[in-house]
Amino acid sequence: MQIGPFRIDPPVVLAPMAGVTDKPFRLLCKRMGAGLAVSEMTNADPKLWHTRKSLQRMDHQGEPEPVSVQIAGYDPVMLAEAARFNAANGAQLIDINMGCPAKKVCNVWSGSALLQDEPLVARIVRAVVEAVDVPVTLKIRTGWDRDHRNALAIARIAEDSGIAALAVHGRTRADKYEGEAEYETIAAVKAAVGIPVLANGDITTPERARQVLDATGADAVMIGRGAQGRPWIFREVAHYLATSGQLPTPGPAEVAAILLGHLQALYAFYGEQQGVRIARKHLGWYAKDRPENAAFRDVVNRAEDAASQMRLTRDYFLALEAGVAIAA
Repeated sequence: MQIGPFRIDPPVVLAPMAGVTDKPFRLLCKRMGAGLAVSEMTNADPKLWHTRKSLQRMDHQGEPEPVSVQIAGYDPVMLAEAARFNAANGAQLIDINMGCPAKKVCNVWSGSALLQDEPLVARIVRAVVEAVDVPVTLKIRTGWDRDHRNALAIARIAEDSGIAALAVHGRTRADKYEGEAEYETIAAVKAAVGIPVLANGDITTPERARQVLDATGADAVMIGRGAQGRPWIFREVAHYLATSGQLPTPGPAEVAAILLGHLQALYAFYGEQQGVRIARKHLGWYAKDRPENAAFRDVVNRAEDAASQMRLTRDYFLALEAGVAIAA
């Protein structure tokens, strides 16, 4: 898949997720085979750009190309300025958030709430495209509820306004993350526009990735929650799309090595106290499909410092590899 001057290979992309796709996780997913990793959203309000959280989100030093930064807001002028600011700070792709269904985002007329106002969508995408020299992408849902699926109209506005690629999550804003994603609307969008289309929603296995590409004709798949606790899904999907073959599931020793490296990256990026706290959700995700999950969550939540968190995690996976039961 080609976005402007950038070839996205493999066509398997990490979706932007607030509080998840920070720099340590993006770097990990890229090492695990993601062809592109989109940052968590940066607020378009310039008053917030110099907070600690925003500065961390805008840190792209050492990140492999292309660096994709998502911006969120409702005001075309403000979003255009945010695009310029991020492009000046290393963003090589600017992504506009019109897909987030979170109440606190939609209540300020941002994210997927914007889908209710097609003229405003047009003003926003034109303003952002005209503001920067880098490619601009857009992430949307299929509509704001099941009676108002207007992804096709939004896609045509996006293409006419110069958007370089479009990601479509197969749910409406009202659906949030409930039920199953539908791909018929994504297929209709792909058939109607000439720009690259990324299919998003419920892609949790290599087989599902292939099915979604076949069903939609999309140029790439975008994986969000399916990567939480399983960053190796990107290499599995890439391998399956290329060969139709399955990679072996990583064993406890490899999972431990991946996870411990992720923990170290979190401590280095955020500092020990914040890194330990942020690591807890990732530790829970790594163990979510294992029967020992409750015991593991109890173990890691007891850790108050990096050394303890690393030791308890290492001991857990050593015991898992040895077949020893972990008691809570």
